[in-house]
Parts: sequence; C-alpha cells; structure tokens
Amino acid sequence: MTETSGLTPVNLVTGFLGSGKTTLLQRLLADPALGDTAVLINEFGEVGLDHHLLERIDDTMVLLQSGCLCCTIRGELSQSIKDLHSKRERGLVPNFRRLVIESTGLADPFPILSTVQADPVLKHHFRLGNVIATVDAVNGAVQLARQPECTKQVAVADRLVLTKTDLADSETADALVARLRRLNPSAPLWRAAEDKLDAEALLSHDLFALGGKSVLAQRWFAQEVDVHPHVHDRNRHGDSIQAFSLIFDGPLDWTLFGLWLTMLLYRHGNAVLRVKGILNVEGSPTPVAVHGVQHLVHPPIHMAAWPDGDRRSRLVFIVEGLERRVIERSLAAFLALGARAPTSAVA
Repeated sequence: MTETSGLTPVNLVTGFLGSGKTTLLQRLLADPALGDTAVLINEFGEVGLDHHLLERIDDTMVLLQSGCLCCTIRGELSQSIKDLHSKRERGLVPNFRRLVIESTGLADPFPILSTVQADPVLKHHFRLGNVIATVDAVNGAVQLARQPECTKQVAVADRLVLTKTDLADSETADALVARLRRLNPSAPLWRAAEDKLDAEALLSHDLFALGGKSVLAQRWFAQEVDVHPHVHDRNRHGDSIQAFSLIFDGPLDWTLFGLWLTMLLYRHGNAVLRVKGILNVEGSPTPVAVHGVQHLVHPPIHMAAWPDGDRRSRLVFIVEGLERRVIERSLAAFLALGARAPTSAVA
C-alpha cells in the first residue's frame, strides 16, 4: 500500500456554469476547519470573495479573514500548484494542509485530476481528495441533457450538492435527484438550502482519511443501487452514461484482479468514468478498498474492518458507452469464475 499520510490532499469543486460553486466555497471557507486551506480559483472577480479579503500577498494571492490562502490560476494548473508549494516551503505564504481547486463551469474534471495524480513533481507532495460537484436544481435537468461536461462532473463526484432547491418546485428537484442517483448512485447528496454543509462532511472525510474506518464502505454504496439482476433499459435516463454494480460471493485473487483492472483502464479508461468498491481479497481478514477515475487509480486501502456481516466483494462502475457485459465477461475470464459468475445490477 502506498503511503499518503504526508501528502497534501487536493479537493476539486466542480459544477456547471451558475450551479453555485462560489456560494458553496464561501460557505465552506467560513468553517474554522478550513483555516489552513489554500484555494486555487480562476479569477477573483468571478469568485466574489472581495469582502473576505484581509491581506494581499502578491498579484495572485490574498489571505482571507478565515485564514485561507486564495490564489488565481494563471497558465498551467500544474505550475500554479508548484508555485504555491514552493512559496509554502520557503515560508513566503502561510502553511496550508489542504488545497481546494474550483474549476470553471465548462471544465471536464478529468484533466485536473490527472494533473495532480500524474505530474512527476506534484505526486510527491500532493494527493487527490474528494471531488464535489454542484448541480443547479432549477436548470440541472436541461444542463445534463445538453452539456456532456455537466454529466461527467456528476459522474466523477464523490459528493453531490444540489443548489437552489429553494427556487425549484419539489417535483422538479425530486426528479433531478432521481436522475443524479442513476448517474452516480454511490455519492452522498446534500441539498444546499436545507442541509448543513460543513468541511468535515464534504472535504475532510475523503478516501484516504477514512481508509482505516469501516464507515467508508457504508457511504460508498447508496441504497438506490439495486443488487438484484434485471434487464437494463438504455433509454431509461436518455444518455450513454450508466451505473451498475458487480457482486462476488467468494474471495478474489488480488494479483489477477489488479492485472484485470490495469488492462481494463488501459484500454477503456476514457469510458470508465468511475470505479470504486470494497473487495474480499484472498488472505486478507479485512476488505481492500479500490477507487479509480478513468485512467487514474488511487492506491488500494486496507480497511480496518467490514462494515457489516456481508463479506461479498462489491464494485460500482459508472461508464460511458461501454457495455456492462464487456466488463463482466473480461473479469470472469481473468478470475475463472465459471459457475460463480458475478450477479450485477444497473442503477
């Protein structure tokens, strides 16, 4: 298992244009838990944090009243992060233990995640944290139907925040929530107008922070994921993205599974928007958590305990234009499951 405790977590706040990313960021920055956080944004004028400014450090950085360091992204994202890290190392900016990136509304989130994970310099100092996606309750259904970036933002998210629920009628909001659950059944969802939004729930409890706690597995698998096999209607939510789960009764061979996952993502990484799960691995008394986004795979986490008495391995996939049977068939071949082929469900 790769050691990540000394790396600075990088959280991504994404969401389509006008979905409330800035408002969410303002609420989170008011939380004392984020007092040692750095924030990378595109332009201060767009973010509207001027009333929080306390001290301008240079032409790209300001110190907020909350203690957070807020910076503009200029040029390449990787260089902006490296500059920020260099200034932290030299004591030119306050020390920060977390970095939050607010993406533009039209951004595909994967290149941002790839920058943190794949850059040979950054990966020695930073690691990926949670991805939070905001969705507009009033306009979200139309945006999902017309904007592929919006759908990808939802699909790769670890946390979903439904905004403007106070402006949308309950029927519209409930229908959108049902759509979001089908696109990403394993991400917890908050309604911004009604629910408490705090850094502890949205940012601090990420894959690595909870790696040794069984509560992680409980949060991964939403109740909306039906684990009973049935026929999937590809037109049920009108797009090429679908979510489904695979369930395995017996322990898995870790070596064979790792080879299979590597080959799957090498060939179909662009189509696998998200894969996550807990595995019953041969020789391990506790489950192993796996988590990947397209071509990127987090280091596996050995969890402290199973969340309940169910010892089956469970994988949740969110894919675009990739048939479930292709994944099932290839994994069954690698593991030689034969009669013990996985049951599956589509969300």
